[in-house]
Amino acid sequence: MPGWTVTDIPDQTGRLAVVTGANSGLGHVTARELARKGARVVLACRSEARGRDAGERIVAEVPGAEVEVERLDLGDLASVRDFADRVPYERIDLLVNNAGVMASPYGTTADGFETQFGVNHLGHFALTGLLLPALLATPGARVVTVSSMMHALANIDIRDLNSERRYRRWIAYARSKTANLLFTHELAWRLTRQHAGLVAAAAHPGYAATNLQTAGPRAEGRRGAERAMEIGNRIFAQPAEAGALPTLYAATAPGVRPDAFFGPSFANWRGAPAPSWRAPWTLNDEVASMLWDASVQLTGVEFGALKA
Repeated sequence: MPGWTVTDIPDQTGRLAVVTGANSGLGHVTARELARKGARVVLACRSEARGRDAGERIVAEVPGAEVEVERLDLGDLASVRDFADRVPYERIDLLVNNAGVMASPYGTTADGFETQFGVNHLGHFALTGLLLPALLATPGARVVTVSSMMHALANIDIRDLNSERRYRRWIAYARSKTANLLFTHELAWRLTRQHAGLVAAAAHPGYAATNLQTAGPRAEGRRGAERAMEIGNRIFAQPAEAGALPTLYAATAPGVRPDAFFGPSFANWRGAPAPSWRAPWTLNDEVASMLWDASVQLTGVEFGALKA
């Protein structure tokens, strides 16, 4: 693992990958590098126009790359179901749950969930459950969910998953990223108990320069905060190409174990992929099970093959 780079990604020829939020940032790099190694990649993007542009950029950089673009709005469960119905594949080798929003002003999804919890966790929970049959049908398949070291700011509040009592944007973001790790933990346990070959793992990018940091301030017209984020990205952050490495490692490296969590090797900030520290509450079996049950109730997606 020391010094692991994109050149170490094993050949992906014949594999099919679905990457959410693949039109920019970490998702775009992840999709591009998988395609470079021969994978057929589905770019699952909220905007079809931006998705098509991303696909064209990948083909320009990687001649012969096999990419497809499909619309997916993780903030709308009807869109998630439509995507799962529309994708015609009976076998999927890799699902990368990458898309997300960060520290956005309070809002709700099309289904009435707090936006960060709804998009970052519930949308990906539903997507994974709906694609589960195709994943289980594929030997060696993986689900990789992108979390953040910001999860360390807060555990979930199982009694207030939608932040209805009080909304603090960064705490809500941290809780959604904790939810990503609790979901991975519970999914990995259920898969292991069923002796399924599907592996669930997670990753985080450290501090990587993407448009995620500036999207919230820009949406509110807070130019000063947006400018501060831009400066922080330039001075402190590693590029998206480096930030995507832990995700690519979790997705492709041999021997990745269930519920593994990878991030940058240097202080969880930057550098080559390595096993990452995680807050102890992300390994709490009882809370993970409670979140799973609540997510099933909220989304209506039951993961039939993995019922407790």
